[in-house]
Amino acid sequence: MRIFDTHAHLLDEQFDSDRDALIASLPEAGIARVMEACCDEAQIDRVVALVARVPFFYGSAGVHPHSASEWTNETGDHIRTALTRERMAAIGEIGLDYHYDFSPRDAQKACFDAQLALSAELHAPVIIHDREAHGDCMDLLRAYRGKLSGVMHCFSASYEIAKECIDLGLYVAFGGALTFKNAVNQWDIASRLPLERLLIETDCPYMTPVPFRGTRNDPRRIVLTLQKLSELRGVDAEELSETLYQNAFAAFGIKA
Repeated sequence: MRIFDTHAHLLDEQFDSDRDALIASLPEAGIARVMEACCDEAQIDRVVALVARVPFFYGSAGVHPHSASEWTNETGDHIRTALTRERMAAIGEIGLDYHYDFSPRDAQKACFDAQLALSAELHAPVIIHDREAHGDCMDLLRAYRGKLSGVMHCFSASYEIAKECIDLGLYVAFGGALTFKNAVNQWDIASRLPLERLLIETDCPYMTPVPFRGTRNDPRRIVLTLQKLSELRGVDAEELSETLYQNAFAAFGIKA
C-alpha cells in the first residue's frame, strides 16, 4: 500500500522533539509521499530545506489567511523563487478564514487574490484553505476559471460547492474529520464525488482522526481516514490508496 499525505505541517513545533525519527518511520508505515504545507513567509525557507533533505517530501510556499496582513510584493517574489527549487510543487496554504479572523477580511481577500494571480502566472497548483468563507472564496476562485489547479484542503462546504470546485479544476481533500461521528455531510459528499478527484490528508498535528482525537496527529494516522473513505465508497482500501496516490500526483502536476 502506498499513501500520499497531501497536507502536513511537520515543521510545527509539536514535532520538535521527534521530527526526524517520525519522518524516518513513515515509509515503513506505507506513507510513500508527504506534502509539507507552508503557512507564512518565515516558513518558506524551512519548507525548502526540509524538502531538500527528505527525498519523499514535496513542499508548498505561501501565506495562510491568518498571516495575510504580512503580505508584501516581496513575499510574492519569495514564493516565486521557492517554487524553482526541486520538489516545491504548490502555492499554499492560501485562502480565507472567517472563523478566527486573525487578519482583517479585506487583507485576507487581497492576499488570496495575489497568490491566485501568481498561481495563474506560474501555472502552479494551489492548496486552498476555506473556513466559514465559502461565498467570498468561491467568488475569488471563479475569477480564475480556466487557470486553476490544485486542492481544496480540509473540505467543509456543500456538495454543490465541491462539484463546482471540481469544475474549476480542483481536487477535494478529506482529513481526519471524515472519521468524526457527526461528519454526516462530509460522508455524503465523499461518497458521491468522482473518485478520480478525491485526495486524503492529515493536516497534522491537527485534525486527529477517531479514536485518537485530542492527541497529536501525524501522517501514520492517515490510514484511519483511508479506511473510512474505503467504507463510504465500498472500495478495497489498498486499491483505493493507489487511486488516491495517483490522484495526488495529478493534482500537484508531479511526474510519478
